[in-house]
Amino acid sequence: MASPSSTRIDLDGNPIKPLTICMIGAGGFIGSHLCEKLMSETSHKVLALDVYNDKIKHLLEPESLPWNGRIHFHRLNIKNDSRLEGLIKMADLVINLAAICTPADYNTRPLDTIYSNFIDALPVVKYCSETNKRLIHFSTCEVYGKTIGSYLPKDSPLRQDPAYYMLKEDVSPCIFGSIEKQRWSYACAKQLIERLVYAEGAENGLEFTIVRPFNWIGPRMDFIPGIDGPSEGVPRVLACFSNNLLRGEPLKLVDGGESQRTFVYIKDAIEAVLLMIENPARANGHIFNVGNPNNEVTVRQLAEMMIQVK
Repeated sequence: MASPSSTRIDLDGNPIKPLTICMIGAGGFIGSHLCEKLMSETSHKVLALDVYNDKIKHLLEPESLPWNGRIHFHRLNIKNDSRLEGLIKMADLVINLAAICTPADYNTRPLDTIYSNFIDALPVVKYCSETNKRLIHFSTCEVYGKTIGSYLPKDSPLRQDPAYYMLKEDVSPCIFGSIEKQRWSYACAKQLIERLVYAEGAENGLEFTIVRPFNWIGPRMDFIPGIDGPSEGVPRVLACFSNNLLRGEPLKLVDGGESQRTFVYIKDAIEAVLLMIENPARANGHIFNVGNPNNEVTVRQLAEMMIQVK
């Protein structure tokens, strides 16, 4: 592990200057791991914005921590807090992680999902553009929607052709379901805010990077209902299957478990994010799909593996 006090070098051999980073959604799964990385391995300062700080409390106290003074927590909801603009102005870089991103909510809370992922993000993009602050905006792999291959007959040999299911940032189409399928509210909101960020870059010179996580997993990602989270909650697939196994219940598959995942461990993914933070000349204006195509698995295969290792 590198010492925060040592001079860090970017990919072009230049010394990296310490940054003040305004991280919106710092108290979540990704934010907490990114804060850990920034505190333990860099000299950057973090203005950590979120409604909750449970997942980063170990970074905030006690005062004897070696990074004391480099991370400051601000409890606020970006939906209605006038402090947001001032905190963005104090920063060199803004990272927006704030979102409703639990699949179980997309059908039951479509309005909250759209507001959280689009409407509430608008002021962040606006303030960054107006004050010339660099923005790293977190999106989702779901902006691609369905693959072309999903529309082919199940016995079609073309289903095995990578051209019909491999996702590429610059050429793959974005195919969504009908308006009445509210499951797509998340993907549509995320895609629209991406288009806005991109347009701000094209028309007003906003320096931006867009990150699309592909199935990042690790500690603090999710909860087991009734054990370390609400009994009525519905977590993501790994926690759902873990919950079923703990209770001796069958693992339920949607559409036969044919959906595919490319799981990436959170600490590996954070390495990629840190490279984006510290190499703006290479990252600005780009969209990064961060996943591991060599770790692809269907949900059915995942269920079978988890049953084996139980």
